[in-house]
Amino acid sequence: MKIAVASPPYPKSIEDGLYWIDKLSRDAADQQAVVVCFPETYLPGYPGFGAEKATPQYMQAALERVCEIAAKHSVCIIIPMDWFKDGELLNVAYVISNTGDTLGYQTKNQLDPSEDNIWTAGTERSLFEIDGLKFGITICHEGFRYPESVRWAARNGAQVVFHPHFTGSDTEGVQLNEWGEKHSPYYEKAMMMRAMENTIYFVSVGYATKYQEAASCIVAPDGVCLAHQPYGEAGVAVVDIDLGKATGLLAKRFKPKLVREV
Repeated sequence: MKIAVASPPYPKSIEDGLYWIDKLSRDAADQQAVVVCFPETYLPGYPGFGAEKATPQYMQAALERVCEIAAKHSVCIIIPMDWFKDGELLNVAYVISNTGDTLGYQTKNQLDPSEDNIWTAGTERSLFEIDGLKFGITICHEGFRYPESVRWAARNGAQVVFHPHFTGSDTEGVQLNEWGEKHSPYYEKAMMMRAMENTIYFVSVGYATKYQEAASCIVAPDGVCLAHQPYGEAGVAVVDIDLGKATGLLAKRFKPKLVREV
């Protein structure tokens, strides 16, 4: 089964974001990927970097466009976006089938402290299944710093956890050139650990920025990075994964009764 990570540039507008979703979804489908994942809040773009203002109407219309793109290219799309519900703004990742049907979304439940005034934290975790692939989603900060979000999915049968994130910028920073290099930010080391400590595939997806602090990559259950999109380069990386290796062994051996909350 082939899966893809999409590294688009930061969207200049919602319409520009939809252009890149269409282009990279087509590229993933051309390489026989079953599912392609995009970065955190790719529609309308992560706040504070010139993103177009989200409104309920814009987001609903954008979601409908992504559904059309998924059906056109016959590929499942995980599209992170702003979403309005009951007067609250949520950070979510929608899952859209290869026929253009929405299968639901995962909310970002553990917000970074800097995000408390941007989004309302979600309260539920979900699993999704397409073509025999069972997967969960954890969004940026919670996947990097709250490993429980990944372990929950693995203990409930997920073979893959997708991790849309945003790191780096186009204005300042250090340009990376080696995945997992010891002097680089800790993010890629955290990706390796999420895979190894749960014996699943961990698939992390970010923007193609000039000063990218972590690559879009697919990490195997043994912690090996199978492939990553080159830093700062828009495109997709596609990997044929072996679901038989995603046993969830270490996650399932966890003994929650031995952990008591004070």
